[in-house]
Amino acid sequence: MTLRVRTVSDEEREALGRLARSRTVGAGLVRRAQIIMHALDGLKVPEISARMNLCGATVGHWLKRFNARGLQGLEEDVRSGRPPTYSAEQRSAAISTALTRPADLGLPFASWTLDRLVAWLSEQGIAMRRSRISEIFIQEGLKWRHEETWFGKRVDPDFARKRSHAGGRRPGLVG
Repeated sequence: MTLRVRTVSDEEREALGRLARSRTVGAGLVRRAQIIMHALDGLKVPEISARMNLCGATVGHWLKRFNARGLQGLEEDVRSGRPPTYSAEQRSAAISTALTRPADLGLPFASWTLDRLVAWLSEQGIAMRRSRISEIFIQEGLKWRHEETWFGKRVDPDFARKRSHAGGRRPGLVG
């Protein structure tokens, strides 16, 4: 039995053509639209798979999905993926700790580093890697503020006045 694409409306054909030629949508979606466009041009599954260097089963899969669901069938299905490694409470603890002054926790330093944060969290029973903490902060829109250091005499005579207008900022996280 030969698999054929269903008849499409002019609007669907136009949308498929835009997708097949698009340079802004994902490559997978473009490729799937091209499969359907080739089928609309009268090519059969083996011809489409040879022309696009794809497996015949892949071409058949997307033709069936398009026939059943239309343009929405060309979108990727949501995949479950790996479950989160750290709970929301652990992520929240890492963020709230980083936003707390170390002195308020009785620690002998003025600002957090990733290594200090990893050590503190592990003492609290949260074993979290440095790279993961950094990823969590990036996802939450937080970033480390870099402290400026100066060697020798300050060049700017108005530095003290400008520093007082900085609002008492300190190194650490910016939220």
